[in-house]
Amino acid sequence: MKRVLCPKCENYLLFDETKYSEGQSLVFICEHCSKQFSIRLGKSKVKAVRKDENLEEAAENHKEEYGYLTVVENVFGFKQILPLQEGDNVIGRRCVGTNINLPIESGDMSMDRRHCIINVKRDKEQQVIYTLRDAPSLTGTFLMNHVLGVKDQMLVEDGAIITIGATTLILHTADEQ
Repeated sequence: MKRVLCPKCENYLLFDETKYSEGQSLVFICEHCSKQFSIRLGKSKVKAVRKDENLEEAAENHKEEYGYLTVVENVFGFKQILPLQEGDNVIGRRCVGTNINLPIESGDMSMDRRHCIINVKRDKEQQVIYTLRDAPSLTGTFLMNHVLGVKDQMLVEDGAIITIGATTLILHTADEQ
């Protein structure tokens, strides 16, 4: 089974690609927004970044910079690697028109579009420090099964488990030289 993304509402539609040949055009009608769109089957010119081997390679590249988050597979989506950058990293559900640093592709409606923020900075000894705070969100941000208060700002370390909505994130900090 393959999935294709609706260009209007960004909902995924599934279809069995084995019934069709390469070069064939298919027309879909999105069940959520009724948008009609077509695709042509064939080899993608875009580099596939969702393959497991590419995810592991990307993770190693980001580990040297400021670390990354792993979005754990759940009923709504698939495994994702989100690289962190210095400063505020705004995390939330990917949605057209929402400007955030780390969009998570998910149908998890319990995750806000701007759910939480991980700040990455260096202290006086040039050690990288990670802090987590709620954006604020409607369902709350959980760090190791403890909910963060409205104004809480918690230090997080390598391996920290963060839950936003029904989605779980694991923090992987940068390798210190």
